[in-house]
Amino acid sequence: MVKKNILITGGAGLVGSILIKNLKEKFNIRVLDQKKVDGVECHLGNINDLESIKPAFDGIDTVVHLAADRRVHGDWNSVLQNNIIGAYNIYEASKISKVKRIVFASSQHATGGFYEVEPYTFIDKGDFESLPKNYKPLNEEVRIRPDSYYGVSKGFGEALGSYYSDYFDISSINIRIGFVISDDDPTFSPIGLNLWLSHKDLSQIIEKAINASDSIKFDTFYATSDNYWKIWSIDKAKKILGFDPKDSAPKSFTPRDVRDADK
Repeated sequence: MVKKNILITGGAGLVGSILIKNLKEKFNIRVLDQKKVDGVECHLGNINDLESIKPAFDGIDTVVHLAADRRVHGDWNSVLQNNIIGAYNIYEASKISKVKRIVFASSQHATGGFYEVEPYTFIDKGDFESLPKNYKPLNEEVRIRPDSYYGVSKGFGEALGSYYSDYFDISSINIRIGFVISDDDPTFSPIGLNLWLSHKDLSQIIEKAINASDSIKFDTFYATSDNYWKIWSIDKAKKILGFDPKDSAPKSFTPRDVRDADK
């Protein structure tokens, strides 16, 4: 079988380096970043400059778009340049090069306003005793409810994918990524317990999205490991993408500091 040609934007970051490590034998991987990544083909460019990145898309089948200012409370100008203009440039360069699919690294922060709504706030704060026994995790049918400019930018990216799917025939799959942690240990807080997406499960769901049926023209999925505590349902990803998470966070946590994580 011929390997697909994959472009990972922001491949020098935490999530990108995990994907490169776990997927480089399955796909021909090229990286678009401002920093070089050893061991893979790289194109240096800034996503807020369309002309600088166009050559990176030549011959690419699928783009995995990770590059962004990942700070949840990043300042507006940075979010505008890196997450909004940058996302537009990725879709526009993909259109020009006739890329077939974009897997967009969205985030649960696109709907993070629900963290302030009962009973979900009990999970977010670790007040598990107050949680009703019959509560149900939220699914992809809830409205966009950002908790930050970062969350707004992720909602924008999802909408952009819908537009390019309808009018330029680019299959767009949004993965609302949970919490990817450098040491892959979620036991530091209740946030970790419910949002953890292990390195193994991250790599699996991105692979599933890359290889998903051509009949998927646009769709959105939450992505966490199969954790005991859940604010976000992963049933849709299991059903449609065949996501089969291998990891699950435990029920309890031990507070500690975390220096390197994507949430």
